[in-house]
Amino acid sequence: MDQLPDWAAYAAKIEAWVAEAAGQGAQLLVFPEYGAMELATLAGPEVAGDLEASLHAVSARIPEADALHRDLAMRHGVHILAASAPVFDPEIGPRPVNRARLFTPDGQIGVQDKQIMTRFEREVWGVVPGGPLRLFDTALGRIGILICYDGEYPLLGRALSEAEILLMPSCTEALTGYWRVRIGATARALEAQCIAVMASTVGDAPWSEAVDTNCGAGGVFGPPDTGFPATGVLAEGRLNAPGWTYARVDPAQVAAVRADGVVLNRAHWADQTGRDGIAALQRLR
Repeated sequence: MDQLPDWAAYAAKIEAWVAEAAGQGAQLLVFPEYGAMELATLAGPEVAGDLEASLHAVSARIPEADALHRDLAMRHGVHILAASAPVFDPEIGPRPVNRARLFTPDGQIGVQDKQIMTRFEREVWGVVPGGPLRLFDTALGRIGILICYDGEYPLLGRALSEAEILLMPSCTEALTGYWRVRIGATARALEAQCIAVMASTVGDAPWSEAVDTNCGAGGVFGPPDTGFPATGVLAEGRLNAPGWTYARVDPAQVAAVRADGVVLNRAHWADQTGRDGIAALQRLR
């Protein structure tokens, strides 16, 4: 994330990122959680450095940012998950939600709000859970979105078990946070026998009290099973290095492994029912 002198600088930055990925043949572009916080710098350093003021400043810019992303998706013929942002939505309440927006090449927009807030979001920012989980039926297959911390919860992943692709944008300040989300992504790919895509903020942003330190990397993961790498890792970015992480994925591989994998985690999920109560304690001491 950068300090931006004006809207033109932001637009040029996003346009360059999209053009680079589209130029490499990418069809689905995933930006990270809270990457939109750099929009706060357009209101000046005092606003960007103030927690509450920065939330309002970013939210006010989202309609413009959405118009930009929609235009770029249509112009380049790609799907784009824009960087998530705090959004004040009067239909939800007085506090902001953490909202990601998915843009299609034909100009449609899908919205997904974060479901479970981290301690910082709920205790310091006052960010609240938004609208329900949604499954997006796209030209690339069925896509679900689990924003950062949401990806660490298997029941949320199960609610999106019809998705071939799970998008998991993240914003984590430490290596431990990155690995929590990454482990969640690989676990969700294993359980649902699907593809999980992780996109992280990286680098320092000393102008912001909220996203001042960032640690992460891009990654694309699948189940370690038939048709996928033995590690489940389809692509892995360099830690803390800004840039695209590319992977070639085929939704048909998801259908194949779900139908005839070495194991059938997704189909056998229901076998847990009746066996998932609190375990009986047996003393062995």
